[in-house]
Amino acid sequence: MPPDFWTVLFPAITAAFLASIVEVVEAFTIVLAVATTRGWRPAIAGTLAALAVLGLIVLILGPALRFIPIHILQLVVGILLLLFGMGWLRKAILRAAGVIPLHDEIEAYAEETAELQAQSGAPRTLQWIAGIAAFKAVLLEGLEVAFIVVAVGAGKGLLWEASLGALAACALVLIVGAAVHRPLSQVPENTLKFGVGVMLSAFGVFWTGEGLGVDWPGADLMLLPLAALFLLTGLLLARIARSGLERDPA
Repeated sequence: MPPDFWTVLFPAITAAFLASIVEVVEAFTIVLAVATTRGWRPAIAGTLAALAVLGLIVLILGPALRFIPIHILQLVVGILLLLFGMGWLRKAILRAAGVIPLHDEIEAYAEETAELQAQSGAPRTLQWIAGIAAFKAVLLEGLEVAFIVVAVGAGKGLLWEASLGALAACALVLIVGAAVHRPLSQVPENTLKFGVGVMLSAFGVFWTGEGLGVDWPGADLMLLPLAALFLLTGLLLARIARSGLERDPA
């Protein structure tokens, strides 16, 4: 096992895997609503079309990144990852504190189903509309996954490894979803988002430092204390926000 497995390779694959689970669960809810309302044919067609577009994006961006100098690539990707990760972490903290409500897959499924059932028109037209809904859901959620896969894999040439993590998550969600045939409301989405936000933020700081020429103590091992720092800070902020909400519930 290479020495950087636990410090770079494993975190990159894990970040892609966990982020993909969150996004695929949300996309699956919409696809399931399409399937139960208009049939599996438009749901599968829309999903496959979106996956093809996402695969093309990764295939184009991956090789193209090789032509960018590594320090510039690490700096740009690091800043983007930090902004992206902090966004995920912020929302996860607010949800954990009860400031904003948790994402409810059952509610999302009911809303999408009601919207589809309210539409009128010829059966073929309704199937087209349903297929487009599935396509849009998978594409929009998948774009975040594609960005994370490309970003966490770009700094150390781990694009294919990160892609495997994302594909494993997609396969897991689809297998479980097909088996239970209902929204995956039991998946701890906010906990996963919290963890992904921590990991992406740590990668963001690390890659930004690498791009600026920072000589990190312990090299790749620095990812571990960076992740611990973001984790502890996130938990502390969630506790402070929860305490403030309890003192002033209005």
